[in-house]
Amino acid sequence: MNNSSLNSLFDLGHEQVSFCHDAVSGYKAIVAIHSTKLGPAVGGTRFWNYSTIEEALIDVLRLARGMTYKNAAAGLPLGGGKAVIIGDNRTTDRETLFRSHGRFVESFHGRFITGEDVGTNPTDMQFASEETSHVAGFAGRGGDPSPWTARGTLRGIQASAKQRWGSDSLRGKTIALQGCGNVGSLLVALLHDAGARLIVADVDKERAATCARNYDAKLVSAEEIYEVAADIFAPCALGAILNDQTIPRLNVEIVAGAANNQLSAERHALDLEARGILYAPDFILNAGGIICGGAYLLNETQHQLEQRITKIYDTLLEVFDLAKRCRITSAAAAERYAESRLPIAMSVR
Repeated sequence: MNNSSLNSLFDLGHEQVSFCHDAVSGYKAIVAIHSTKLGPAVGGTRFWNYSTIEEALIDVLRLARGMTYKNAAAGLPLGGGKAVIIGDNRTTDRETLFRSHGRFVESFHGRFITGEDVGTNPTDMQFASEETSHVAGFAGRGGDPSPWTARGTLRGIQASAKQRWGSDSLRGKTIALQGCGNVGSLLVALLHDAGARLIVADVDKERAATCARNYDAKLVSAEEIYEVAADIFAPCALGAILNDQTIPRLNVEIVAGAANNQLSAERHALDLEARGILYAPDFILNAGGIICGGAYLLNETQHQLEQRITKIYDTLLEVFDLAKRCRITSAAAAERYAESRLPIAMSVR
C-alpha cells in the first residue's frame, strides 16, 4: 500500500484502528472504530480468509464506517465499528480462537461491542463472552440476529417493489439470491413464503444445493447469478460485488439484498441508475441484526424491536423519495438521510 492509499484511509474519519496477533492460537484480527459520537461502537465480527492484510484492512474500514451510518439511520444511539479475523473460517478449534478474540475486544474497555457476522455464529460469540462482556448475539444476550436481518431485508425488498412497480407483493416475482449463509438461507425461506420464484447461488455448492432443494429454487453457479433474467437481484454474501465487471451483466430491475458494502465504489450507484436499475442501499435494508443487538444493549422491549424492523420499509421509501427530490442516487440519499439522523440519535442517548 503506497502513501497515497494510506492517506486516503485517514479521510474515512476512523477514530481508532487496532491490530492483534496471538501466536499461540494463530489468531490475527483488526478492529476498526469509526465513531463513538452516539455511543459505543457496535458492529459484528467477520471471519474470512483474506488474501492480504491490505484487503482485510480496507474491508474492516468500510464495514466500520457503514455501521455508523446503519445505526444512525435506524435511530439507534450507538456508534459504528467492526472486527475482522483473518484466516480459514472452517477451523475446528473455534473456542481457543474466539477466546483470544474476546480478550482483544475486552482491551477496548467497552468502546467496541461485537456480535456475529459472515463466517461466525452465536456459539463463537459465546466463546468470546468467556473473556469479555462486550459481546452479544447469542442466547441470553439478544439471541441470534440473523432472523432479524432476514426479516428486515424482506421488508426492504417489499418497499423496493412498491417503489418500482406500485405494489409490494412479491408473488410471481423472480428473485436471484446470491449467498445462502446464515442470513441468505433464512431470507430464501421468507421469499418462498411470499410467493417469489427463486434462483440461488453460493460459492459453497453444497450449501446452495440444500437451499435450492428445500425451497424449490433454481440452482446456478456463483458466476451465473449475475446474468440470470430476474426481477430482483438480492446480494447476501460479501461486499463490493457491484462493480465494473458485474453491473453490465445484470438483467434485473432492482438490486436489494442483505450484504454489506455492495457497491465497490460510490460511482457504481450512478452506473446502476444509468441502466435503469433501482438500488436499495444496503445499510438501510440489513439493519435488522444491529436493531436486534441494539434492543438488547438498550434494554428495549420485543414490541420496540418489532417496530424498528417494520420501519425499515418506510425508511427506504423515504430514501427513494429523497433521491428523487434532490436528483441524487439512492446511495447518496441514504447517506444524507443517515447524516440527518445523527442529531436525533444523539438526543435520545
